[in-house]
Amino acid sequence: MRFNVAAAAASAAFLVGGVSAEDQKVLKDETAAESVAESATKAAPELPTFTPSKLKAPFLEQFTDDWEKRWKPSHAKKDATGDEEWAYVGEWSVEEPTVYKGMEGDKGLVIKNPAAHHAISAKFPKKVDTKGKPLVVQYEVKLQNGLECGGAYMKLLRDTKALHQDEFSNATPYVIMFGPDKCGHTNKVHFIFNHKNPKTGEYEEKHLSSPPAAKIVKTTELYTLIVHPNNTYIIEQNGEQVKEGSLLEDFTPSVNPPKEIDDPKDTKPEDWVDEARVADPEAKKPEDWDEDAPFEIVDEEATQPEDWLVDEPQIIPDPEAQKPEDWDDEEDGDWTPPTVANPKCAEVSGCGPWTKPMKKNPEHKGKWTAPYIDNPAYKGAWAPRQIKNPNFFEDKTPANFEPIGAIGFEIWTMQNNILFDNIYVGHSVADAKKLADETFHKKHSIEQALEEADKPKVEDKPASPSDLKFLDDPKTYIQEKLDLFLTIAKKDPLEAIKFVPEIAGGLAALFVTILALVFGLIGLGSSPAPAAKKVAADVKEKAKEVKDKAASAAATGADTAKEATKRSTRSQS
Repeated sequence: MRFNVAAAAASAAFLVGGVSAEDQKVLKDETAAESVAESATKAAPELPTFTPSKLKAPFLEQFTDDWEKRWKPSHAKKDATGDEEWAYVGEWSVEEPTVYKGMEGDKGLVIKNPAAHHAISAKFPKKVDTKGKPLVVQYEVKLQNGLECGGAYMKLLRDTKALHQDEFSNATPYVIMFGPDKCGHTNKVHFIFNHKNPKTGEYEEKHLSSPPAAKIVKTTELYTLIVHPNNTYIIEQNGEQVKEGSLLEDFTPSVNPPKEIDDPKDTKPEDWVDEARVADPEAKKPEDWDEDAPFEIVDEEATQPEDWLVDEPQIIPDPEAQKPEDWDDEEDGDWTPPTVANPKCAEVSGCGPWTKPMKKNPEHKGKWTAPYIDNPAYKGAWAPRQIKNPNFFEDKTPANFEPIGAIGFEIWTMQNNILFDNIYVGHSVADAKKLADETFHKKHSIEQALEEADKPKVEDKPASPSDLKFLDDPKTYIQEKLDLFLTIAKKDPLEAIKFVPEIAGGLAALFVTILALVFGLIGLGSSPAPAAKKVAADVKEKAKEVKDKAASAAATGADTAKEATKRSTRSQS
């Protein structure tokens, strides 16, 4: 008897989509797995704990409790052009991140005020000299509120006796400016260095011509600059190289001026001919060239369209317009309704008097001009002669930057809560990488996971019933398949069987199972168990319900077919 009950249950499942008992077990297991995965996603990840690095470097800052001994905010006024004067009123704080926190106890330097000028700096224990050594600059940036307009770059300040932290401003001499900057469509990672002219002693900013784009995200981003003694540089983001090149080739203005320049005293001779082509002086206008022929002429072959309504005006009074109740003819004059386009004209080729249209004149040639030929007197494009550049010099080692004595952040930004952390300035690429492994790489993946979990979930809905899967949503699957079968069966029962074979096959399997159940009960010669009776009754009832719906649909389909036949016969008679 158990065999028959199980068979009935299996057949009922097959009716709703051909799903076996094994598939139902898979569904149960997958549902349980999804529940566990969802719980794991909602659970907060376990954060690593910050531990100060033991690495040694000319300057390494992790904003530990003694950070105020090194960093001092500026109270200077910004050097601005015109009458405007700006003060560095922006506040600073050292705190843990509030957005996508990836490490416990890891504090950073935070910009606290939006739409304000901020300036803060820290002196190095000893000046950093890059002569004959690589320069490695690395730091973390976390844009907790994003970045619409503002900077997040650092400045390495020139080591001078006049370097006072209280007076740090945009006018303070710097050696290198490096880091992200964005405003509107401008989005780049700055790399600017100040180069000293060996002849004049003047400094000039050299800007990277094609800087990489900054990553404007709320997770921590790692920016690294490496400048080698051979004048090559590398820019990395999150440990991946995004730009490399040469100080001698990739910057504007170039480090070294040209050897030769245009002679400012040289002028173009008066008889110099620099026109490569001229009008042919021997060309003559053809005798049959008519310059007065019009561009368009009347199309004499055109005829008035048959549906053209000559007596219908194009504009008529609005038949739906009504005279306002407060209209006074004595004061306001005679009221006339507003006009509208004649609706009759929209249904035909046109209304009103018909005139022949214009067409392009095949005889029109326009004004005649002589064709151009190569100029026999052409001498080429004139250029002044070249002379030796009196200001020429050749600096073969621009990577030997001026000594660096401090680091500073001098920033204006519309967004606050920009966080800086784990700053390295030194000569070891390996040490900078170790610092990143101890800090950035431990928390970055966690922050990315938190960011991903924070994104709104988009539920994928099947485009049509054929895209549905029983295991995804059994209830919807059953309902959609049955509704589709019945809808098609009303019009064409055979097409319904072809298009939705799961329902048709399920009906057949169900009836076979019921018969097996009945014969099984008779063969046993004993009363079935209450549970078996209930299952059999439920299956029988479900089969009757589906059978009735299918029969109704088939009858409707047959009636529809008959009606179509009648209409076809009538149309032919």
